[in-house]
Amino acid sequence: MAETAPTLPQKITTIKTIAESPGLTSIPSIYSFTPNPHDHVVSDTQVSLPAIDYSLLTSGTPQQRSKAIDDLGKACKDWGFFMVINHGVPERLVRSMIDVCRGFFDLPEEEKEEYRGKHVLDPIRCGTSFNASVDEVFFWKDFLKIISWPVFHSPNKPAAFSETSLEYSTRTREIARELLRGISESLGLGPNYIQKAMNLEQGLQVIAANFYPPCPQPEIAMGMPPHSDHGLLTLLIHNGISGLQVQHEGKWVNVNGIPNSILVNIGDHLEILSNGKYRSVLHRAAVNNKVTRISIAIAHGPSLDTVVSPAPELLESEKKAAAYTGIKYKDYLQLQQSSNLDGKWTMLIRICNERELW
Repeated sequence: MAETAPTLPQKITTIKTIAESPGLTSIPSIYSFTPNPHDHVVSDTQVSLPAIDYSLLTSGTPQQRSKAIDDLGKACKDWGFFMVINHGVPERLVRSMIDVCRGFFDLPEEEKEEYRGKHVLDPIRCGTSFNASVDEVFFWKDFLKIISWPVFHSPNKPAAFSETSLEYSTRTREIARELLRGISESLGLGPNYIQKAMNLEQGLQVIAANFYPPCPQPEIAMGMPPHSDHGLLTLLIHNGISGLQVQHEGKWVNVNGIPNSILVNIGDHLEILSNGKYRSVLHRAAVNNKVTRISIAIAHGPSLDTVVSPAPELLESEKKAAAYTGIKYKDYLQLQQSSNLDGKWTMLIRICNERELW
């Protein structure tokens, strides 16, 4: 007789609570899915993403900076993902950020209850799975999302969370803006084009911490389904446990950055602005049956009121028609919130002209 999962409370509870249920040997049916036999990882070996030396962008010679910008553009075009090294963020700050996020997930459920947000623009919200009201299958993760710019927010527990997240979000915002300067130059738009066109002084920054506890049946569970990110750039750190998988040249590959690097991927709105020259890339999170994985992604986007469309200067220089219709960033987020997180978000496809790219 097949083993069954222990009886669980009727209300949706956290994955952490489920994973810690005594005698858990299989997962509840709402967390299981049927794997696609054709949707497999190429190999168990981890690939090496392009590495961008941040110090050369900020303090290299003109020749070094020019090469770093070329490398950055190539990484955006070929992968949509890259590692940033020599970024200047202290290792102790990265460790502290992971520790305070772990501390939040370890809080008693009643202490997290006040942050059970419903809307994508709630300043602080935590929960489990993703868009639980519209997903048919729940994902094996708990999450905490915090808007950290243009107004900084923080839960009041654990005690060090506010100080640590403020320092870390400030440092990553500086890195994202410098990378966007380089990306802007790589597109032939000049270093300040994206900064001004996207109104980055008021640009949205969101901290998204994800908690993936051990799963007794990782082969039929998913931490995060295939998706692309909204916004311009996402900067990611984790606790050293593998799980990120990226689609490259139509195949899934395992990715795990080198020590003290920051993983970066481009978002949907950089794809729109670049008229598809740089594409946001499908990626997903796998789970394992041994250890907890914690990842912290910080998304950097335009200001909420910015209408994002292909850069006219780019269209003119490359003599191409616009492949995307402009959409206000806030509207995009709200529409995305009401949709299933399934593949490359369908709204991105719907706002493309059918003759281009899709």
